[in-house]
Amino acid sequence: MLIDELASLRLFDGLTRDQLAELIAGSAEIRIEPGVDLFREGEHADYWWVLLDGAMDLVRHVGREDTVVRKWDAPGHWAGGFRAFDEHGVYLATGRGATAGRVLRVPAAVLRDRLNDWFPLGRHLIEGLYGTARSIESTVRQRESLVTLGKLAAGLAHEINNPAAATARAVDALETTCQTLLASLARLANEEISAQQFAAIDTLRLEAGPQVPVQDPLILADHEDALSAWLNRHGIDREWIIAPPLAAAGIDVAWCERAAAVLEGPALEAGLEWVASTFSVATLLSDIKESNRRISGLVAAVRSYSQMDRASMQRIDVTDGLESTLVVLGSKLGDRVTVVRDYGSDVPRIEAYPGELNQVWTNLIDNAIDAMGGTGTLRLATRAEGDDVLVEVGDTGPGMPPEVAARAFEAFYTTKDVGKGTGLGLDIAQRIVVERHGGTITINSRPGETVLRVRIPARPRATRDRATD
Repeated sequence: MLIDELASLRLFDGLTRDQLAELIAGSAEIRIEPGVDLFREGEHADYWWVLLDGAMDLVRHVGREDTVVRKWDAPGHWAGGFRAFDEHGVYLATGRGATAGRVLRVPAAVLRDRLNDWFPLGRHLIEGLYGTARSIESTVRQRESLVTLGKLAAGLAHEINNPAAATARAVDALETTCQTLLASLARLANEEISAQQFAAIDTLRLEAGPQVPVQDPLILADHEDALSAWLNRHGIDREWIIAPPLAAAGIDVAWCERAAAVLEGPALEAGLEWVASTFSVATLLSDIKESNRRISGLVAAVRSYSQMDRASMQRIDVTDGLESTLVVLGSKLGDRVTVVRDYGSDVPRIEAYPGELNQVWTNLIDNAIDAMGGTGTLRLATRAEGDDVLVEVGDTGPGMPPEVAARAFEAFYTTKDVGKGTGLGLDIAQRIVVERHGGTITINSRPGETVLRVRIPARPRATRDRATD
């Protein structure tokens, strides 16, 4: 009988058979069919569902993907019924059949009446707890999301602003340089140089182009001084415009002597200014290309980090996620954190939820940077161990006291002040690694070194088990 079945469940400990009969009288026994939804996320939670046998998946719609957040596979698991405590209560997930079985469907009104009759104080306590918890959770989640989003947005804005500002400066300089180049061509035309002379000076320009530019600042300064002195001796007034780009391109005095053999007087100044302008244009265009490449790289890294337009479960290289996370946290790394990469060459790709793992990497790396006070060495390592992939995030901070390390994975436990961190605690990181990927996450900490090790199977355990059957 159904009464005997309910009486065997720990959920109903303390209820008499008559009370169970009252509960059953207003309820219904519903069959579970694989793939069929019994209730849907966001709809009013008009029923309390209690698993009798079989299995169900609780599914949340995240982005454009359905994600299994919990699996019911033991009698007595329950969900819903929130309208017994709050008229606005809704289902937090969709209940979808996984294997054939049965559930007891109890209307929220019946649940409310039974609680009022049997445990009136308990119902009021639950109602108050439910309302308070929902209000606090909503406020805290919104605040944490805004703080985290603001920090990431500010960091990305800083990273993008540098190449964007460099592009703007280069474009402004390019406009001025192009005007100088055109003016020097006009002056050459006014001097009525021959076609042979222009071809000769252009040949000299092309010969100089492939030379390796001078990189050392002191050598470059000496080079500019030597060219300026030569230009002054030859009566060239605008040496302060001509010498720097010529020196940066590796032009020497011997090259200038060859140019003087082709042009003379005002034509020499106009010709050298034209050559210098072409070098400046090439340099500025190279700067613009590099800045745009940097911006494109940032956009690509952010897209990889957020996993836009991608399926939920993918075969991925964990290195890609670590690198995109470093880009996102680039402004926080700054110049005082040295990143040491120790990526194994034989690490296999894994089947995982990359968006969720990126959140784990963000939390671990952010914690490591904070632990070092923004100064130290961050070590990222990957290697293969059997059928698993091991990822290590280490820092050179002061280490965790044993009592902190022992509680690090507890829900709501943190050592950071309000507004600090990513809003994703190590308990959630552990759930992502353990429950979503079948892996493990451990801490090994001592003064001067803390290492968090994440072990993830290359393939989900169920897939691996089927392959070995």
